[in-house]
Amino acid sequence: MAAQPGYRPVPDYAQTGKPDQAEGRRILEEFRGAGIPGEYFLEFQLRALPRRGDERAYAGRLWASSRALGAISRVTLIVDGAEQRLLLQDGAQPAAWSWGAAAGRGVTMLDVAALFLPIAQTDFTPFDLERPYLYWTDFVFEGLTRVSGRPAYRFLLYPPADFLAKYPTLTGVRLYLDTQFKQPVQIEQIGAGGRPLKSVTVQELKKIGDQWIPKTVDLRNDVTRDKTRFQVTGAALRQVLPPEIFAPGALADDVKSPAPENVTRIDP
Repeated sequence: MAAQPGYRPVPDYAQTGKPDQAEGRRILEEFRGAGIPGEYFLEFQLRALPRRGDERAYAGRLWASSRALGAISRVTLIVDGAEQRLLLQDGAQPAAWSWGAAAGRGVTMLDVAALFLPIAQTDFTPFDLERPYLYWTDFVFEGLTRVSGRPAYRFLLYPPADFLAKYPTLTGVRLYLDTQFKQPVQIEQIGAGGRPLKSVTVQELKKIGDQWIPKTVDLRNDVTRDKTRFQVTGAALRQVLPPEIFAPGALADDVKSPAPENVTRIDP
């Protein structure tokens, strides 16, 4: 269902009186530079949990680094015995590329519509992993609220005009940022008339050394009520990764994971 022409979600302030928007901008800019420091590697499982039908599970790996434009990540997923790969550049100039062993074609740059295509048979999409909304400049700071009993800053972000023109289904994103861990803890995608489309919630964090990382992330499709779970099963932080693996043209090339003894195993 496409958005109503000119529809713009209305802010829902989380406190009495309009929060300080300049302070909200400062908080959001600080969060843009936060996250897991340095370069790192994750092993994960993506589990589709439909309301009806069989569950499905896919094993994946993720390598992450940062560039002048922002964070960049390379994702590999095993689907029906073949690899699907994504390269996701966030920041003010986001970009995404894909490659599939079974697709019979080379590396493809994703347009806006392709960002919302399902990854394997799940409700996760490249848009959910890339998170370009963190850098949208049109937003309202809705104030301080609570998520699962924890304090969080809440923002309502609006897609840029060119993005909205190419994908009018999405009219806004409501973002909740944990005040302590400096991590997004909940993201809600908004459609026509304010209708909820999808929600992503960080259910559990894991501390490795002195660093907290997301361990369990649940995505709920608010239209179908199906759920997908992103579960981290291993992590190697403070890595030194070959810069060439983050080049779009290298997405078709294989990349080795860190040695098993350098990966911290994470129990479900």
